[in-house]
Amino acid sequence: MPDVARARRLAVRIREIVATTLEMQVKDPRLGMITITDARVTPDLREATVFYTVFGDAAARAETAAALDSARGVLRSQVGRQTGVKFTPSLTFVADEVPEVVESINTLIEQARDADEEVRRVRAGASYAGDPDPYRMAEEEPDAEEADAVGGAGADTRSTDPK
Repeated sequence: MPDVARARRLAVRIREIVATTLEMQVKDPRLGMITITDARVTPDLREATVFYTVFGDAAARAETAAALDSARGVLRSQVGRQTGVKFTPSLTFVADEVPEVVESINTLIEQARDADEEVRRVRAGASYAGDPDPYRMAEEEPDAEEADAVGGAGADTRSTDPK
């Protein structure tokens, strides 16, 4: 049975090793402003997926992806040396889509803020339509005692006894 906790610990260690190796040993000029965001290892510890983000445009992301692909062997050998596992996992690099999602969420929040401001602006000069008190007040009806005194108007003369 695979040990999930061991896979998580190995994933954290792989993330640290890859980030350090990229910073200290890989001198590829195509490697841009890269950040290793996460790593995930399969339960059998044979494959590792490393997620990264790159600061820059699409061209910088493409160049960084090519640099990571060419440095895969160096990175895998460093992972094997520093982790001491029996089988060194194969590395797969995946560009993390977090920055694009954050940008789209920020755009949606800004649109909602603009719509709220428009509602506030329209509401500022508005007044209520109709009367200040929109509920109709019924005419005062006389109490039952007052109705009896006036002449029995409204008094019930039917008997409720079935005899």
